[in-house]
This record gives sequence, structure tokens and C-alpha cells, in this order.
Amino acid sequence: MSSFSAPDLQPGPRSRTRGTTLKSKRKKASGQKPIIALMVVPVQATLIPLLRLFSDMGLNGTFYAVWIAHAGFGMPLAIYVLHNYISSLPSQIIDSARIDGASDYKIFWKLVLPLSIPAVAAFATFQFLWVWNDFLVALVFLGGSPDVQVLTLNLQSLIGSRGEAWYLLTAGAFVTMIVPMTVFLLLQRFFVRGLTAGALK
Repeated sequence: MSSFSAPDLQPGPRSRTRGTTLKSKRKKASGQKPIIALMVVPVQATLIPLLRLFSDMGLNGTFYAVWIAHAGFGMPLAIYVLHNYISSLPSQIIDSARIDGASDYKIFWKLVLPLSIPAVAAFATFQFLWVWNDFLVALVFLGGSPDVQVLTLNLQSLIGSRGEAWYLLTAGAFVTMIVPMTVFLLLQRFFVRGLTAGALK
């Protein structure tokens, strides 16, 4: 009887490379899960804990509380947008700069950051519109003091004590739309490119 040897079933180089790529993609996707989870948390759920924290720190009724709150609320979206865009940049560019002797600091400031202008502009546009139109965060952390009232709180006071001056409120709201519309029209092309860059890889 002739004996037949079993064929060698060891994976080839292409299958190993493909498996490594799939593992790295899964690892990157799992690393983004906490960021996406932070984006799902509603702002209203964090107002009372932050109000107590800022009260203990003596920041209630100051603009510092609003700045810290908006920076914290916008951080998950900033990380998500910038991570997707920077990860879509060709790795050959960074490798070439590293071969030329550039440090990580120089690569980031001279190469990665200029190439990431669309993503930075997209996030800046989105964050500016969110902060400009915000009413709830300013009302909670600033209160009703006239010394620290922002535009949205002043708009709310135009309606009158009995809610009869709706014409003043609508007129004021229409005037305040000029600034965000101007910003959005100027940065519209960066806004679209920055948000869709990491989605079509």
C-alpha cells in the first residue's frame, strides 16, 4: 500500500498579513468603544454632579465653570473625529519623516497637524455652534446674575416677565443667527471633509 502524506496546512504570508490586519483593526475598534460610550451620555445626566463639584470649588456663577463644562462635553467628539482622520493619513509620510530624522514632536506639529486642518476645522465649527446656541449649561452654571449673562440668557429675558414679547425674542434670535451662519459658510468645505474622512477608508 502506498502511503499519502497530509498536505502542509500552515498559513502563507498573505494569510498571516491579513490576519494581523484584522486583529489590528479589531483592536482599534475596541479602543474607540469608551469614546463612543462617552458621546452617548446625555448632558443633562452630568449637570447635578458637576454643579456640586463646581460649588465645592467655588466656580459656580463664573465663566470658568462654563468653559470647563463645554471642554469636557466636547472632548469625546474631538477625540473621535481627530482619531478617525489622523488614522486615515498615509503611514508612508510619517515613516519618511522619521527616516529623515524628525522627532515625534516635529512630526506632529510640522506634518500631522497641518494635514489635519479639515478635521480640526470641522470640530471647531461643530463646537462653536454648540457653545453659541447653548442655553442649559449657561443657565445652570451661571445662574441669573446679570454680570455673567451670555447671549442666550439675554435672549430669554427679551420675552418679558409674562411671555408677551415674542416678537422681540424672534427678532433677537434672527439677529444672533448671523454669526454662526457666517462661520458655517466659511468653514463648510472643511466641515464636510473632516467628518467624512475616516468613514470611507
